[in-house]
Amino acid sequence: MKAASLLGFLALPFISSAVWAGPPFQTDDPAPIDFRHYELYAFATSDGTPIETDAAGPAMEFNWGALPNVHLHIIVPLAAIFPANKPQFAPAGIGPNAYGLGDIETGIKFRFIQEGKHRPMVGTFPMFELPSGSALRDLGVGKVRYRLPLWAQKSFGPWTTYGGAGETVVPQTGYRNFTYGGWLLQRDIGKKLTLGTEVFSHGAEGLAMPQTKAATLVDVGGYYYVRNPGFQLLFCYGHSVAGQTENYAYVGLYWTWGKKSGDSDKDSAGAASGLGRLAGSGPIIATLR
Repeated sequence: MKAASLLGFLALPFISSAVWAGPPFQTDDPAPIDFRHYELYAFATSDGTPIETDAAGPAMEFNWGALPNVHLHIIVPLAAIFPANKPQFAPAGIGPNAYGLGDIETGIKFRFIQEGKHRPMVGTFPMFELPSGSALRDLGVGKVRYRLPLWAQKSFGPWTTYGGAGETVVPQTGYRNFTYGGWLLQRDIGKKLTLGTEVFSHGAEGLAMPQTKAATLVDVGGYYYVRNPGFQLLFCYGHSVAGQTENYAYVGLYWTWGKKSGDSDKDSAGAASGLGRLAGSGPIIATLR
């Protein structure tokens, strides 16, 4: 799928090569949303190379804190592809523009190590991208794709840093399995703004994708709190600094709601003898963020 854009109803990412991370960034974190809380994103994104630009929008992402330390994720996107149709890149990037439903992304984020004074939070976020987009129109891959990452995070006052790496498995002709990873540093600036920058890399993704070669990007973005934390404006832009020329952009709105913190804490404490306690038990459940 040349323009794999994904919307979020239970997941995160939505562009063909974009690894939906902690929106608006491409790098993700290991922190699931609170138990019995919800997140909704309405967003648009673009990822382009000289071969083709893939976009998604409008797209919707939804996350549900189904259990302590676990949330379910889905993205449902409208996707668009804009091939450059340059003979020097053929057969990549050749064909008509297209717009329609993209592949739907679903996932499960699981935190297995809680953050401590000297210990980072660690978790994983496996994703399954379902072939809902038309492969004939290059709006989808035509088969289920898998993303298997490991993420870690540590906070220091107003500073937070997180990152990790993973593998994307694409069992389809014209596509390649590839490794991706990144690291991000962000800082709260007052009560209304958080800014961050990331370094994000991915391998070559195959001739059916715009990202035919590996690239490393530097992205800058953040969050403006219209109402903290319930309503936010998210934004990010980045450009490659090594490898294939590539641009990435994201803009979106974010809402979150759920039980009050006191009720949530009570529920989490009640579940501490189960998953909640295991998540902080160190070696037994030393998983991802």
